[in-house]
Amino acid sequence: MATPSATEAAGLRPIGIAGPTASGKSALALALAERLPVEIISVDSALVYRGLDIGSAKPSLAERAAVPHHLIDIRDPSQPYSAAEFVRDATRLMAEIRARGRTPLLVGGTMLYFKALQQGLDEMPPADPTVRAQLEARARQHGWAALHAELARVDPASAARLPPGDSQRIQRALEVWQLSGRPLSSFHATNSVAAGAHQVNAWPLFSLEPQDRAWLHRRIAERFDAMLSAGLLDEVAALRARGDLSPQLPALRAVGYRQAWQALEQGWPLALLRDRGSAATRQLAKRQLTWLRGMPWRRPLPADAADALPRAVQLILATARGNEK
Repeated sequence: MATPSATEAAGLRPIGIAGPTASGKSALALALAERLPVEIISVDSALVYRGLDIGSAKPSLAERAAVPHHLIDIRDPSQPYSAAEFVRDATRLMAEIRARGRTPLLVGGTMLYFKALQQGLDEMPPADPTVRAQLEARARQHGWAALHAELARVDPASAARLPPGDSQRIQRALEVWQLSGRPLSSFHATNSVAAGAHQVNAWPLFSLEPQDRAWLHRRIAERFDAMLSAGLLDEVAALRARGDLSPQLPALRAVGYRQAWQALEQGWPLALLRDRGSAATRQLAKRQLTWLRGMPWRRPLPADAADALPRAVQLILATARGNEK
């Protein structure tokens, strides 16, 4: 049997690129696409939704034309998308891409998706509208901080990683507790491999992680300013004008969209939206880094090094071509 060429070998194993928001994942993915025959699978819970373009930093049409992208614009914002659905879709796509002799390049910042894909995810109870409505009513009466305190009593591990203002995840954690009698953290902690999931060492996961948090905070502020200049408020106004969407939907709870929706509802000045949007994005990045520290199989790369991009490209190419054990 003939030995496969480097290019052929590169198409045999998926590659993952994770990292906090604004750490340079997209630039690295596009740089790799110039050197390897890749197709990109988005690992991002916001990019799946149509109409959420500016605030999700969705790849441009030109970028998607240059490199095949998957799991982008596959859902209407009114239709939630779950981690289990991601595992199913990504597993199918990886097989299809590899069958074409190309490399599946999984890129994004939704760490639960990466963990579910590599470790598996127990079957959690689906969303229950009645339970969610009850939790929202209690939050209106007592505040999300009170529900966060309740979560700390029944699921301290989840409460420890969620800030008191993260209403979406607090609600989901309490919902899972009420429906299953099990803390959400017990589902995440399982090491059993679910159907369609892959063993941790089956393919490498690289992680762009800045050594200087201030570097990341500057990039977050600059990117949120760019989103505002590009028309984020107009994009959210169009979503509100549809009349069938609410800020309780997962799509509209995404960082940036949640704050822009509130700004339009409450008449915030632009400066307040800028401050709150950037602050919420910093909190998101902190949570993403916390997730990554809980994934010891990842291969961290210094996102803020002067030569971060060429160094990361060189290392990933060497790994893809089998030059690193």
